Amino acid sequence: MGVRTWIEGWPVYRQLVGTDPLGLGAAAKSARSMALTPRTETADSMARSVCPYCAVGCGQRVYVTDGRVTQIEGDPDSPISRGRLCPKGAASKNLVTSELRQQKVRYRRPYGTQWEDLDLATAMDMIADRIIAARDETWEETDEAGYLLRRTLGIASLGGATLDNEENYLIKKLFTAMGAIQIENQARI
Repeated sequence: MGVRTWIEGWPVYRQLVGTDPLGLGAAAKSARSMALTPRTETADSMARSVCPYCAVGCGQRVYVTDGRVTQIEGDPDSPISRGRLCPKGAASKNLVTSELRQQKVRYRRPYGTQWEDLDLATAMDMIADRIIAARDETWEETDEAGYLLRRTLGIASLGGATLDNEENYLIKKLFTAMGAIQIENQARI
């Protein structure tokens, strides 16, 4: 590469002799940067979503290629975040694409030292049986004075930040119908 070629390819030279003296446009672009394309350009589809990490509800755009999530970015159309994401939200692609993500129901028996895989139906039956047993063991129909209570203190719910308003609403209704009174979610804490 000759000196002249090197000087003409230098962005400062293009800035000084060209029509872009402030270096805000073409003068600042190199051949390499002009050849770059956005990671989202080749996506097959884009879906709007909400960041799962906290109760703020920042909007996200989820880009999908060949049925796999390829990029997650802030949604500029969101009135809450206006396209911005915190570091956790910006890293949420890893939440759905990480090789470390569990894809099966894992169970460790009491006093056990090993995890075992369970099918979903078995796990759901185990959870239902334990909820019913805890409710039956701790049910309070009335207090000492005879006032009607119809509650249990043996079941509680603490919803996480990955639950949206609708899910928290349904969980509140479900646990209230079972007689639980200790029902919270991360948005209220």
